[in-house]
Amino acid sequence: MVSVKEQYEAFPYPERDPKDERKRLITGSPSNPVEMDHFLWAGRRDWSKPLRVLVAGGGTGDGLIQLAHYMSAAKRPYQITYVDLSSASRAIAEARAKERGLSSITFHTGSLLGAAEYGQFDYIDCCGVLHHLPDPDAGFTALRSALAPGGGLGFMVYAPFGRSGVYPLQEAFGALFADLAPKERLREAKKVFAKLPDGHPFKRNPHLGDHQRSDAGFYDLLLHGQDQAYDVRELVETLERTGWALSSFATPALYDPSDLAPIPDEMSEVDRMSVAERLRGSIRLHVAYAVAEGETEARIAKGRSPDLIPHLMGVNAAKLARAVAAGKSIPVTLAGERKLLTLPKEGASLIAGINGRRTLSQIAQSAGLDQLGFGMTWQKLAKPLTQHGVLLYSNFLR
Repeated sequence: MVSVKEQYEAFPYPERDPKDERKRLITGSPSNPVEMDHFLWAGRRDWSKPLRVLVAGGGTGDGLIQLAHYMSAAKRPYQITYVDLSSASRAIAEARAKERGLSSITFHTGSLLGAAEYGQFDYIDCCGVLHHLPDPDAGFTALRSALAPGGGLGFMVYAPFGRSGVYPLQEAFGALFADLAPKERLREAKKVFAKLPDGHPFKRNPHLGDHQRSDAGFYDLLLHGQDQAYDVRELVETLERTGWALSSFATPALYDPSDLAPIPDEMSEVDRMSVAERLRGSIRLHVAYAVAEGETEARIAKGRSPDLIPHLMGVNAAKLARAVAAGKSIPVTLAGERKLLTLPKEGASLIAGINGRRTLSQIAQSAGLDQLGFGMTWQKLAKPLTQHGVLLYSNFLR
């Protein structure tokens, strides 16, 4: 059987060319500083203080490069420690950092199970790794031991329902090609894959695409020998078992079933999220933030304090303001699900005032609104945007 280390030495994942750093920055969740601040430090982190980061199982470097780029561009002090089992993946991550001229990064080849040996960290990134460990609980526990007081974790693990069809193929390919080397396994699996009937659950799943993008993507999705998916309840229980507590999923709206069905008032938060996951059926991975057990109080920005600074994520403020003023619905896509948000027209001028540096009180003042008038409009505007990850709060650029 091919080990995880052997797989990623043969097929570093995701497949990246360091020279592409000259023309694009790959962004996403977790590990955008604004998003981190919103979900871990209530939008109030003092970014003049150095940020100590562990990138645990950093692969070819997407999360590493994004975080280091934004920290460097904003001239914020930081020190990142990168750890990965694969020397091939590490070489690509190092080359990408070199292309961008990013410093303050130390690279190590090793296991995240030894995380505490590298120190204590304000932030830990672990994206797409924990579900590939022989004992994922040991991984969660190891990362918890490396967390500094007041710190947090940004992570991604697989979810089962949006990955329908994946696991029967993994099992079948594992049984057929267990004794082959990685590149032979890939070649033979592709031959079989081409003959699968159109009715196979995998072929009918529109939420999967890695197998079409690269050989590394095909192998990681369909030939991985160690792959555990978590539903919401299993994930929350795992966090609790290993000393963590869920702060929030990065897109809370995905885990809110109220737009699909009436929800009993007495239903717990975990039950609500679990119902939403099952009703949607499209969530193929969970992106979330966690803090130390017992430290969830006041960790998420609520948007009720006048000194908070709002940011729009991946959206141009002027264009969004014009659309809202014209009464147009705003499209958002989450986990393959397209939704339309209807925002109050009177909020257009407030959206236009968002630049990542103005506080809520400054935005209200520029719009000529008193505190009460601003608050009523802002809550109707901000709540749906925040739930969909479009509007977050952070001091990062202040």
